[in-house]
Amino acid sequence: GGDVRAVRQAAIEGNRAPVEAFFTEEYAVNEGIALFGKPWVSIIDGICMGGGIGLAIHNGPRVVSEHALLAMPETAIALFPDVGTSHILPRLPGALGTWLALTGARLNGADAVHAGLATHYVPREKLAALRAALVETGDAAVVDRFAEAPPAASFAPHRALIDRAFSQPSVLDIIRALEADGGEWAMSQVKVLRRMSPTSLCVSLELLKRGAALDLRGCLDEELHLTRVVVHDHPDFREGVRSVLVDKDGNPSWTPATLEEVDHAAIRAMFR
Repeated sequence: GGDVRAVRQAAIEGNRAPVEAFFTEEYAVNEGIALFGKPWVSIIDGICMGGGIGLAIHNGPRVVSEHALLAMPETAIALFPDVGTSHILPRLPGALGTWLALTGARLNGADAVHAGLATHYVPREKLAALRAALVETGDAAVVDRFAEAPPAASFAPHRALIDRAFSQPSVLDIIRALEADGGEWAMSQVKVLRRMSPTSLCVSLELLKRGAALDLRGCLDEELHLTRVVVHDHPDFREGVRSVLVDKDGNPSWTPATLEEVDHAAIRAMFR
């Protein structure tokens, strides 16, 4: 969170240069990992969110343990899924990517494998031996020797609803589909969505729609453009970071305050 607080402070001061440098460098690292000529083995045994996803997702085996926790929680701070995930999330099965992007849902290790964010499930007790084998052989394929079948996904009972609701064309349509279901889990998702920045939700959904048709380079270019608009030209990012990471009061004041008030022409104008 320290980097995000620094970005917010630079935006408050009207200082664009460090913000541009931060995101430009971060996204260059993401692309560099994707283009790297050797397997890039990620071993995730704890929290991996936001920028951490960007370091793990673009290359090589992605190993998770039972202690892994993965999420893209950007809508809570009025940003959007970045670090190249606008390329990854639309390509996950069904509407899982949209669900993860909009709600910031947290996946355990098994969930991450079932969702396609991770490739191998290895219990923590085997990770030391896995690392030793990787060092000894230099061969990423040894991961297969340590992997186990993951437990069932925690979201499995809701998978049909996720695909049905989160494939709707707008955020309000997603909410209507969840409300039409009316179940406890569906209404919990409505509550989560209503807490997020309305602008951020609409930007994120539009970004994923565009990302579905772009390569990674195109997605990173679109994300970099959006950071300039979202960080500097719209108040919600500064307010979201204040609420979550600075004052930590969990009581953001969004502009506009509701999804019903969002100007969708203004949302489209934020893109390249």
